[in-house]
Amino acid sequence: MQIYPNQFRQDIKKGLRPCYLVFGDEPQQKFDVIEQIRAQAKLKGFDERTTLVADTGFSWNQLLEATQSMSLFSSQQFIELELPTGKPGTEGSKMLQEVAAKLNPDMLLLIHGPKIGKDVQRGKWFKVLDEIGASTLCYPLEGRQLSTWINQQLTSHQLSVSPNGAKMISDFCEGNLLAAKQEIDKLALLYPHQSVTDEQIERAMVDQSRYSVFQLVDVMLNGESTRCIKMLYRLESEGLEPNIIIWALVREWEQLWNLKTAEQQGQPIQWQKFGIWRNKQAIYQNAMQRLSLQQLEGIQHALSQADLAFKQQVISRPYVKLCHLCMMFMGINLVNIPFLDK
Repeated sequence: MQIYPNQFRQDIKKGLRPCYLVFGDEPQQKFDVIEQIRAQAKLKGFDERTTLVADTGFSWNQLLEATQSMSLFSSQQFIELELPTGKPGTEGSKMLQEVAAKLNPDMLLLIHGPKIGKDVQRGKWFKVLDEIGASTLCYPLEGRQLSTWINQQLTSHQLSVSPNGAKMISDFCEGNLLAAKQEIDKLALLYPHQSVTDEQIERAMVDQSRYSVFQLVDVMLNGESTRCIKMLYRLESEGLEPNIIIWALVREWEQLWNLKTAEQQGQPIQWQKFGIWRNKQAIYQNAMQRLSLQQLEGIQHALSQADLAFKQQVISRPYVKLCHLCMMFMGINLVNIPFLDK
C-alpha cells in the first residue's frame, strides 16, 4: 500500500505495519517518515534496532541472521536496512522475499534508499513487502504541494502568517525542504504561538533555495521565465559547471525535436516510448505548442555554438549565455542581441 508522506502520520497512528519501504530524493520528507517509524516502534516496545547497509561487500546472510537472532533484552526485533542504490540485486531480492514470508507481529522491517523507478517498484521483492506493509515515495515538492507542506509545518508550530508570508518562505527555501523546516523552527523560537508579520519573516530568513538542473529544465519547458532566471542565478552562485546545463539543454532539445517531428508527421505520441512519465507530459506539450521546427533549428544552432565556446572557454559570462538559450526554449527570439553572446 502506498502512503503519501503528508498522510503518513495519520496512518502510523493507527498501528505499525510489518514492513515499511521508504525511498526518494527529498531528504527532509524521508527523514520525517523514518523518524516517525522509529518513534512509533520505540513506543510499541521495539527498544533495540539492528541497522544494516547493503553496500559493496554486504552479505545478505546478515539480514537473515538478524531476523533469526534473539535479543537478551527484547523479544521484538526492529531491523533497518539501507539500500544505497535502491536495488537489492538478484541475491538480495530472493532474500527479501524469504524474509517477507517470516515477518510476524514481533518483527518490524524498514527498508529505505534513494529515488527508485517503476522497474524497482515492479520487482517481486518490492511487491511482496508492499502487500504486507506500506511504501512511501518522497519527491521534491513544488507549487501547491510545497505551499501545503509549509502551511502544515506552520500549523504544527501554532504559527500564523499571511498568504504573502507563506509565499515568502516558499520562495526563500524552494527546492530545500530541510532549510524551510529550519527557518520555520527558527520563526517558532523567535515568535512562539504568534501571528508573524511579513516584515518579521523577511528579517528572520536567509535565502536558502536550492535547485537542480532537472528542476531548471522543467521550469524552462513550462515557459516560466522569471523562475528560470532565478534558478540560473542560484545555480551560478552554487558554482555549478555551465557544461552540465548545456548537456541538459542538448538532451531536452533532442527530445523536443523527436516529439515535434512525430507530431508534424501526424503520428500519435507514444509518451512511454520517449521515456516521459504522465506528470511530465504537460510541460512537453506546452513547449511543443510554443516552438516550431524552425525555432528548434535555431536553438540547435545556438546550442552547438555555445557548447563549442564553453569548451574553448571564450565566454566570459557563461550564465548570461545560458539565460539566452533558456529564453529561446521559451520562444523568445534573442538571436540578434549581441551582448548576450559575449
